[in-house]
Amino acid sequence: MANLRLNNQVALVTGASRGVGRGVALGLAHAGAKVFATGRSIKQAELGTDITTIVCDHTDDEAVVEVFRHIDEKVGCLDILVNVAWGGYERMVEDGRFTWASPFWEQPSWRWEAMISAGVRAAFVASQHAARRMVPARRGLIVHVSSWAAQKYGGNVVYVLAKAATDRMASDMAHQLQPHGVTVVSLYPAWSARKLCLPLACSI
Repeated sequence: MANLRLNNQVALVTGASRGVGRGVALGLAHAGAKVFATGRSIKQAELGTDITTIVCDHTDDEAVVEVFRHIDEKVGCLDILVNVAWGGYERMVEDGRFTWASPFWEQPSWRWEAMISAGVRAAFVASQHAARRMVPARRGLIVHVSSWAAQKYGGNVVYVLAKAATDRMASDMAHQLQPHGVTVVSLYPAWSARKLCLPLACSI
């Protein structure tokens, strides 16, 4: 990984305003890729001048269309898509109560919409746009950031369901894109030392 060079590769990282997304964007740029980074508060992110930032709410389909249109106009191709944009972590405490660890029948209903629409659906839509560019080029990589929680009991039913759906989406996308030279992986960021677990689903 230390010697990985991505010169002349074009990458898009969604949800790059902070956390894992920001780290991925910086890492790709450090490896030489031309990086585009999106997020609702991306203009406040500390990403440096080498990364092109585009404000985007990934629950807004037209805003996503504009992101890809912008990339088309600026560079005309896309080699890597990393889907990090996610919702449902906000408002962990409501009315003085920590709701994340509550049983499913006590979960706030908004968390379902946040995890599924701002998470799984957002990754699906962005991957559609990416695939439409990668398939004709017969190359590309789509990465879905997921979690070990998809593989065992993770405490929060909505979260685990959304991550399991992400893994399944990666696996089936990989199957359909393999004949076109495009790889799809589901990637599990570890909790410590910025290490990454091996992908679960891959088209190669």
